[in-house]
Amino acid sequence: MRIVGLTGGISSGKSTVSNLFKSHDIPVVDADVVARAALDKGTGGWRKVVAAFGQEILLENGEVNRPRLGQIVFSDPDKRQLLNRLLAPHISSGIFWEIVKLWMKGHKIIVLDVPLLFEAKMDKFTKPIIVVWVDPETQIQRLMARDRSIEEDARNRVNAQMSLDVKRSKADIIIDNSGSLDDLNEQFQKVLSEVSKPLTWIEFWRSRQGGLTALALVTLGVLLFR
Repeated sequence: MRIVGLTGGISSGKSTVSNLFKSHDIPVVDADVVARAALDKGTGGWRKVVAAFGQEILLENGEVNRPRLGQIVFSDPDKRQLLNRLLAPHISSGIFWEIVKLWMKGHKIIVLDVPLLFEAKMDKFTKPIIVVWVDPETQIQRLMARDRSIEEDARNRVNAQMSLDVKRSKADIIIDNSGSLDDLNEQFQKVLSEVSKPLTWIEFWRSRQGGLTALALVTLGVLLFR
């Protein structure tokens, strides 16, 4: 199995690239979706976060007020790190089981869409690593337009994440999303061709087909030995 790492920054266009993979029938494990599920009412993650941040982050129905929690953690690095520590085990577990499900279905190539791919040290499990990059000013302007936020809030959210220039230096493949959607699509076609190449032998043995082949060979060897 080939696990492709996909990361970027807020308003870099990573989600657009993720959706392009989906449209080409390549399954995507979205860490944001897993993270949202980890905060659902009654889950282990929910209990830890409520215990740490208090009842004031809850809505009347008991669900987490996510915009309120976001305001708290994006303005305070220590609280942001605390939230990440509390949810990290639940998110990692959720991602693992999503990968297992896709492995069981026989998928040979999947995309792991993780905003904090490097920060969470998940990059060591993915190859190649794709970074969707934009210059900082474009990133801030797009974020302000998307969220209708003021520049200070947008800069705080961008600065709360690892710099896209740093992420770019760690990438195997870089998608420059500073241009138009047509430019992005043109780059994506090249990326798609790259990640769709035949599996290496190591990747093959990690796939379900490889596992079944190994099992058949072991069984055959046992029978012949007998």
